[in-house]
Amino acid sequence: MQGSLGYIIWTVCYLSVLFGLSAYGVHRYFIIYLFLKNRKREPVPAGHFDELPRVTVQLPIFNEIYVVERLLRSVSELDYPREKLQIQVLDDSTDDTRDVTAACADELRRRGYDVDLIHRVDRTGFKAGALAEGFETATGEFICILDADFVAGPDLLQRTIHFFTDPKVGMIQTRWGHLNRGYSLLTRVQAMFLDGHLLLEQTARSRSGRFFNFNGTAGLWRKTCIKDAGGWQHDTLTEDLDLSYRAQLAGWKFVFLADVVTPAELPVDMNGFKSQQHRWTKGSIQTCKKLLPQIWRSQLPMPIKIEATGHLVSNFAYLLLACLCVLLHPSTGGPQTGWVRTVLIDIPIFLTASVSVAIFYVCAQRELNPRTWMREMLLLPCLLALGVGLSINNARAVLEAVFNHKSDFARTPKYGIERKSQAWRGCRYMPIKSMLPLAEFAFAIYFSYFVWFALAHGQFLSVPFLLMFQVGFLYVAFCSLTSWLPKISFGAQRPTAEAIPA
Repeated sequence: MQGSLGYIIWTVCYLSVLFGLSAYGVHRYFIIYLFLKNRKREPVPAGHFDELPRVTVQLPIFNEIYVVERLLRSVSELDYPREKLQIQVLDDSTDDTRDVTAACADELRRRGYDVDLIHRVDRTGFKAGALAEGFETATGEFICILDADFVAGPDLLQRTIHFFTDPKVGMIQTRWGHLNRGYSLLTRVQAMFLDGHLLLEQTARSRSGRFFNFNGTAGLWRKTCIKDAGGWQHDTLTEDLDLSYRAQLAGWKFVFLADVVTPAELPVDMNGFKSQQHRWTKGSIQTCKKLLPQIWRSQLPMPIKIEATGHLVSNFAYLLLACLCVLLHPSTGGPQTGWVRTVLIDIPIFLTASVSVAIFYVCAQRELNPRTWMREMLLLPCLLALGVGLSINNARAVLEAVFNHKSDFARTPKYGIERKSQAWRGCRYMPIKSMLPLAEFAFAIYFSYFVWFALAHGQFLSVPFLLMFQVGFLYVAFCSLTSWLPKISFGAQRPTAEAIPA
């Protein structure tokens, strides 16, 4: 009797998790369909400005000594009339970065640029607070936002500004590129993750008339759109997603330009990457709680409501994946051998957790790299394993958002890394250490037992999936724990204002 009850409980829990993951798989297939259907519908400007409008470039900075000079240099090289350009350096730094930005700002002023250096002692609202304060004194009709780790191309404004000739357009988002894609296995897999989102999802949603979001940087806003949507708010960790949905609810139109690429530096250390993922995951769930009821009360068409819901709840998949890690234990009462296990466990996991993900990223890489995409696909098992390894980190973020656990905006450290020869250990900006890697390492041991159990009982179809879980947790835990090792010298040099070319 007790065994039967355990089997029933396990079956109900397992099928519930599997149903949830299957729904995410179906949604991913739908995004692929929208992308393929609309991939040829490239946006074009409604016209061209006879006289270029004034643009404010906002640069939110906090302790970015290794990348701030690179950022300001790229902004100084923008192909746009200087008399039509305002540069706002929103520097909340508490270290030597303040001296570098002040020197660079002075140099740019001597060269005829309109540079406004704003330093806040009270970091209320973090990035959102800095953007809101800069908004009050922004003189541009349009606002371009660039994070410290981005390098704007000279033609960024010229290729985007004319889309605002349509008075309904409130935001233009460009696609992120990757300055250090080939630095390590971690950066290569991160690039694949981002390519899937930034190409397939953004293109599919924008060109099919669904809601999509500003990615926090490498985009332009119409100033009146920000004001009309209620301005920058800091009650979530993803102020960009929050403002994007509020603006589109207010009737503004967004445009995504897949062919305009603004490159950025990817996190090179696992703890920095996990911190970034935690912030994005938690913030998206906070935004979901804040705006989803408003979306369903609105007069939006049903397809837009459904897709917006799928978008905002997507990170709950990490919580389901973490639950799946526990439910896969072979001694919990579920079917262990034979065709029953194959039908109920192996095949569904393969179709929902693997195939949809694989097709999604194959489509992205094939679109971006028609000649080399098959070589990139050799990293697909690593991508799947990393996604599994992040499940505990991101599931914690989901739960923190659900239960209103407050946390600060944890910035992702940037080290100015562009070449493989550059080192990052010993940098002054290291992510906060936590005990989570120990839990991830415990899960790696946990799944090592699964692998042995499957081999011992002839469950050979299960082995590749169990290995993916084992390797994923082991890789994430190992890379996280190595940051606890003693520091070594850091190769980056402190920048100076003289490095900005005239």
